[in-house]
Amino acid sequence: MKKQTKINYILTLISVFCIGATIPTLIGSSHVNEQHSAKSEVPYCVTSPTVPTQVTFDGTTIDLRRYDRRERMDREMMAFTYMHSTTMLLIKRANRYFPIVEPILKANGIPDDFKYLMVIESNLNNIARSPAGAAGLWQFMPATGREFGLEVNDNVDERYNIEKATVAACKYFKQAYDKYGDWLTVSAAYNAGQARISSQLDKQLASHAMDLWLVEETSRYMFRLLAAKEILSNPQRYGFLLKREHLYPAIPYKKVTVSTSIDNLSDFAKQQGITYAQLRDANPWLRDTSLKNKTSKTYVLHIPTQEGMYYNPQKTVAYNKNWVID
Repeated sequence: MKKQTKINYILTLISVFCIGATIPTLIGSSHVNEQHSAKSEVPYCVTSPTVPTQVTFDGTTIDLRRYDRRERMDREMMAFTYMHSTTMLLIKRANRYFPIVEPILKANGIPDDFKYLMVIESNLNNIARSPAGAAGLWQFMPATGREFGLEVNDNVDERYNIEKATVAACKYFKQAYDKYGDWLTVSAAYNAGQARISSQLDKQLASHAMDLWLVEETSRYMFRLLAAKEILSNPQRYGFLLKREHLYPAIPYKKVTVSTSIDNLSDFAKQQGITYAQLRDANPWLRDTSLKNKTSKTYVLHIPTQEGMYYNPQKTVAYNKNWVID
């Protein structure tokens, strides 16, 4: 780069930075009178999101005016609002996963709002695994997964199978609802366990989990659920402006049914025209380099189509129109 050109480049960068730094001040001064103008030492300002006076969960109105509820909701809304990259990633991933999960919830008689429980459990990361061993979108522990019909071993782990894990979660929700008759209490039990929630309801003479004194994680859990619904239902209100092409599209698959073992999944993937990595990404429930299948069980493998493996922003569809600005 020539010396003069380099100098001009540096001066341009400095000018852009200075203009960018002054814009918030100029904008602020045009809307706020001098007596009440902000005196920020940084070139941007943050503000607390407004906590609604009430929200709904499965059509039930939840009053948030009481100070303890309001402040707990406030904490979670601020967390989602200012965890910028995480929340933006949630919206992008929701465009891919909500269309899969919502019909399963509906078919099993579970409120649609429970998709937000999946959001707070795993950040919509289907290969998520907690230090305690919970796995998948719904973060099932191994024993709980098996209890509700999932195969969990070193070769196959259906906690990572979106459809099957969602069906298992529905079974849990229905069982807990039969006990409590309240969906938010069901959500608390999903986090803390039914035994603990039942015990605390009895000890504290309470009828609703929101009124219990619980460990911080569970105490926050129900409000994180409500905040996730609020933010993902109205992302633009909280400053998240995405275009349609920013969202993650559904990946087209063809389904291959197998009832035998597969000795080498790399060879199998090559025969299907994809790589082993792509096979594992599309079927994260496969946990080894082979599928043993000693009981001749029937499995359905997803094989991404060639078209589906290449991103085309022009064909991306926004599942929820509230997620995008165009």
